[in-house]
Amino acid sequence: MPPSSVAALWAVRHGQSTANVAFAEAERTGSTALPVAGRDSDVPLSALGQAQARTLVGWLGGHAPGTGPDLVVCSPYARARQTWEAMAAAATDVPVLVDERLRDREMGVFELHPPGALAARAPEEAARRALLGEWSYRPPGGEALADVALRVRDFTTELARAAAGRRVLVVAHDAVVIALRYVLSGIGAPVPHDLPPVPNASVTHWRGDGHDLRLAHWGKTAHLADLTLAEGTA
Repeated sequence: MPPSSVAALWAVRHGQSTANVAFAEAERTGSTALPVAGRDSDVPLSALGQAQARTLVGWLGGHAPGTGPDLVVCSPYARARQTWEAMAAAATDVPVLVDERLRDREMGVFELHPPGALAARAPEEAARRALLGEWSYRPPGGEALADVALRVRDFTTELARAAAGRRVLVVAHDAVVIALRYVLSGIGAPVPHDLPPVPNASVTHWRGDGHDLRLAHWGKTAHLADLTLAEGTA
């Protein structure tokens, strides 16, 4: 396992986004249209996503003094930053950094293309994606999940040096959380083809012992249990 003197690490996936909603609807209806315009980095939270983010205030505020995050590092994407802005009510004195290495997986020329739209516009590319799998498939101009892991490894290496003894909260994306698990598992870790999903607004936690970080729980969503709008997460 890679050495790390970070005391604790939490990774929160952003709340449900408007693209999550649109992609789910496209899959339900079989639509091949492009349901979301603009840049992926600008995609905001949905109304449900905003509600999910607010539930994280209780999770964050529920830590005993000296046990919760004392440093936040956030993705530059709008949906992640909006998630942290909702959470920040419980941690107004915690410093916040934005690091571009925590951005979502880049899909290149197929940015904001749901699977149906990709299959309709580039069937050979869709077939290549299915053959290679998400860990290895690199869309033209974009990234494979393996590429995300490279930049996340660089981030964790720097974090281990710069944040020794700190309790760090990362607010980012499912691809980043998956990459964190792979990188922190160490040399020889299997490629994470069959991990459980990373739900919106979920919390994944690694405990530090002064030498390395070990996974404590994955994709925890207990704080969402009382959310009255719980239907529709993606």
